[in-house]
Amino acid sequence: MRTRLIIVFLVPMTVILLALGGAYAWSVARSIQQEVATQQLGDLGYFLTGARQALRVGSPEVVEDEMRRYSELYGTRISVFDRSGALWASGESNPEAADEEMAELVGLALSGRRSDPVSPVLPWSYGKTLTVEPVFDDGNVIGAVSISASADTPRGEIFAHWSSLVAVFALIIGLLFVAVTRLANWVLRPMLRVDRAMEAIEHGEMDARIADDTGPPEMQRMIRVFNQMAEEIERTMSRQQEFAMNASHELRNPLGALLMRVEYLSTGLDPTWDDEVEKTREEGRRMSRILETLLNVARTGQTDSAFAVVDLGELAADRVGAWEDVAARAGIELAVHRDAGVHSLTDRTSVESALDAVIDNAVKFAPAGTTVEVTVRHDGEERVIAVRDRGPGLDPEEFERVTSRFWRSTRDQNVPGSGLGLAIAHDLLETLNGALRISDPGDGGLRVALHLPGGTP
Repeated sequence: MRTRLIIVFLVPMTVILLALGGAYAWSVARSIQQEVATQQLGDLGYFLTGARQALRVGSPEVVEDEMRRYSELYGTRISVFDRSGALWASGESNPEAADEEMAELVGLALSGRRSDPVSPVLPWSYGKTLTVEPVFDDGNVIGAVSISASADTPRGEIFAHWSSLVAVFALIIGLLFVAVTRLANWVLRPMLRVDRAMEAIEHGEMDARIADDTGPPEMQRMIRVFNQMAEEIERTMSRQQEFAMNASHELRNPLGALLMRVEYLSTGLDPTWDDEVEKTREEGRRMSRILETLLNVARTGQTDSAFAVVDLGELAADRVGAWEDVAARAGIELAVHRDAGVHSLTDRTSVESALDAVIDNAVKFAPAGTTVEVTVRHDGEERVIAVRDRGPGLDPEEFERVTSRFWRSTRDQNVPGSGLGLAIAHDLLETLNGALRISDPGDGGLRVALHLPGGTP
């Protein structure tokens, strides 16, 4: 995020600075070039008068001494050409022959035309600046004067200006980078504090708050709202924990009394009731384990599930046995089909609770005279407990919504229930690293499968 902000702010400013700097650098180069060209033309105009007089009288000595002093003083080369284009007078002791460029410009001047403006000089340019002017006498061209100077001086001056400009621009861009970075940090630092506080709350630190509300006004308001939200979440969680602790603690006493009454009543029953009494005891002990787990969660906020290798076939048979009477009263038969040796490393109590919720849902919606089938099998690395009923089923678009809390299909609003069973089973399976999957078996009804990780005894 910070990198994107820096790019968004810095890149346009840099582009604008480069555009302005490029225009200014070119303007400086043209200005220096124009100054050099003007100076050369002025000097050339001075020597045109002397060259005209010398060509009239046919004596190069009239101008050569002055041309020589000028060349020695400024390091330039001044030459006078006669009407035929031959070198007639020079400011150098050993003048060089005219090169191709010089000859072309001299020929142009002898035809009565002035040379073109001096070409631009840039820091990477090499060579010389050359200007040739015709010498007129009563409207006739009687010769030409050339002035040639090295481009080192204007090139060095332009390079010095450009170097200064680059240094200034580098400094400006560096300052802009620092300013944009500080601005991005000022904007994003509150967001980072919010992110850290949210992460702390996610890990159970419900008292996490943001004490510093610096930054933009919008972020300050967001921090205040976040702190208020965190306080409300903490109060809600605290109330939930208190309710769970109170409910689980209060339920332990009547459950204990109920189990004691079962033990007392069992002493007066004949042995034919031993099996039913033992089932009642087991259900009571299972409810005690559930209450202990609920109380522990309320105290510590952690489930601390007791993972062990569980025989899922045996577990499913036990739970089906516990639901047989309820199913029989509704005219429904329960059947178990299980593979041998289907084990899972999981928490038995949580799996039992999830399976109870699924069986309860199947018995509730299955019509009388049908069979609810519970299948336990291997599925690759997973172990599956599937409950299949022959009730009204669900539409395909309702499969994802059926595990939402308090959701019920519109056609089942008259059926008693809260819409929590499959949602609870889904949550329990997630805590066990498993999954609850709902599908259409194809010939009516619904198939709800508990997928659990494998395990060996």
